[in-house]
This record gives sequence, C-alpha cells and structure tokens, in this order.
Amino acid sequence: MALWQGESRRKPTGGRLVFSHGKRKFEMSREKQYTRLTVDREAVLRQYRGMGGNYKVGMLTAQYANVIDKKTNTAKKVAILNVVENPSDPNFVQRNIINKGAKIKTELGIAVVTSRPGQCGAINAVLVDN
Repeated sequence: MALWQGESRRKPTGGRLVFSHGKRKFEMSREKQYTRLTVDREAVLRQYRGMGGNYKVGMLTAQYANVIDKKTNTAKKVAILNVVENPSDPNFVQRNIINKGAKIKTELGIAVVTSRPGQCGAINAVLVDN
C-alpha cells in the first residue's frame, strides 16, 4: 500500500476542502524500512531515490555503531548489544529497532543515537554520562 504525502483534505477548522485534482504519483512516499539490530551479519544498506533524482542510503540491519566519548574526545566503532529505550515508540525496544534518539547498550556503555540510520546509512551515537 502506498503512503500519500499530499495536502490534507481538511481545513484547520475541520471543514472539507474540495481539490481540483486527485492524488498524484509525486505525492507518494515509500514504505517505512526500519533499521534493526542483528547479530553475526553484515550491515545491509539500500539506496532510495529522493527528490530531484538524488539518492539516500538507508540501513536495514546494523551490528556496529560509531560511538563518541566526549570525555576523551574520541570515536570508536563498537558492537551494539541491545536497544534499551526508544522515545519515539516503546514497541521499538522489543523489536530492536534503532532510530534517532534511541538509547542503545554498547560495549563502552549506554549511548544515544544522533544520526538517522534509515536515511544516512550509518549509526552515530554519543555516550551518556552515568
């Protein structure tokens, strides 16, 4: 099923708007492809076509994250152990889905994801002070 990103058919007051045309193909969006945590598998990346013929690289599965430690001002590639908390949807924790703002448990400690892995193709995170 296609997702539609056109204008709403309702006014801010709740009244109905009558459009002079129906839905258009350029108003269609793609299905949601969430980044999932996997073990013992390479990261799976997929290219998506964006506006103007540009491409986005989406990450479908992930095993490692680039974690920045602000105390030592260094970045390391570490394995992700688990998804601890996800403020966008509590169900994402059970499904091990990683998106921006999710708290992940790594080998260095708990980190917060600062990138959008479904749109940039990498997981960047910052360590949280305990």
